[in-house]
Amino acid sequence: MFKNEHFSWVVGFNEDYKHVFVEEWSPYLGAVLIVVISIVLMASGLFWGVFGGLKLWGDYLNQSLGLGHVLGIKADLDNPLLHRISLMDITLVLGAFAAALLARQFRINRPPPLEYVWAALGGTLMALGATLAGGCTTGGFFTPLLFASPAGWAMWLGLLFGAYVGLKLLLWTMEHISWGTRAPAARAESVLKPYYPLLGLIVLGMMLYWAGTWSLSEDKRLASRAVIILAGFGIGFVLHRSRFCLSRVFREPFMTGEGTMTKAMIVALAVGMPVASVLLQHKTVDPYLAIPARFWLGSLLGGAIFGIGMVFAGGCASGSLWRVGEGHLKLVVAVFFFAWMGSVFGGVFKQLGWLTPEFDIDFLDGVPEITALGFQAYLPDLLSGWTGVYLITFAVLLIWYLLVRYNESSGRFTVL
Repeated sequence: MFKNEHFSWVVGFNEDYKHVFVEEWSPYLGAVLIVVISIVLMASGLFWGVFGGLKLWGDYLNQSLGLGHVLGIKADLDNPLLHRISLMDITLVLGAFAAALLARQFRINRPPPLEYVWAALGGTLMALGATLAGGCTTGGFFTPLLFASPAGWAMWLGLLFGAYVGLKLLLWTMEHISWGTRAPAARAESVLKPYYPLLGLIVLGMMLYWAGTWSLSEDKRLASRAVIILAGFGIGFVLHRSRFCLSRVFREPFMTGEGTMTKAMIVALAVGMPVASVLLQHKTVDPYLAIPARFWLGSLLGGAIFGIGMVFAGGCASGSLWRVGEGHLKLVVAVFFFAWMGSVFGGVFKQLGWLTPEFDIDFLDGVPEITALGFQAYLPDLLSGWTGVYLITFAVLLIWYLLVRYNESSGRFTVL
């Protein structure tokens, strides 16, 4: 009895460990934590993005393939570890990797052969959509909404349409294509699995050391990147623990009728946008820093194409990255094509003049960038104040919630 009492704390510790690091977190908690991290970035004069980092990786690939000159890629590309969005993407993957290790959920997941085809197709379509919209579900939808831009709502409409069409197309392929649908034989679990939590703690420690070292650096550029290391790692960790994925926000109501992820996003925006507005009103961060010059044509069309792509890929940009961190090979392929084709489409559109910026120096209080695909739309400037911004925001969120809740009960909009 004494022995059991002596080690009872171990049992309690294990239970707490499982609650925090093994059991799935609520999507609502995950979404709100993502908003908190995004607000911290905004308070630091930064923003959460994904596509810009992936495109940089694609630029490096195209340069190595000898396509840099053809696509107009500059010769002196940024260091991937110093480029803000690239660094955020890298640390996001590492955050998900650490979370997967701590939960003993890391595993090399090999899908059926056909899924690699869909990953390549989905990644390519997402690259096209993100190039048109000026960002993915993060940089074209979520972050612009925090920055009070209607470009986020335009992409929202496109994503809804794209997710619906994508599911219709995917359903057709399931009924008509039988090749490559057999999954490969499962492999034995790694002999390292019992040590995964220790490896996860090592990764966590290394990330803290990395961030701490850079924060104390005399190099101002390195010091300014320390918060990005922590933010990216935190985002990846939270996304994995909560299984929160922006593609599921748009896909699940049409696929299964389940609306938990969608309602979590609605709550996150309802909480995050008013807080973000305070930072914007106090000019803590430049609103035009994170608003793509794509409203409304690029945002809407890009969202529709991106929505189709994320259904076939099985995840959006951030969702693909955190699943890479837990070992999904299909998403590795999706990210590869997303990055590669994002660079290709960016170069082609630049050559066509679609992305050539112009500036309206007489536009209200800002200097919005204008392209052939749209302009930088900032609602407080367009509406001459914040009252209309709040009314529009909460009206759209309320309508979205009512439609999702109605669909949960009726299945009216469910495709499958």
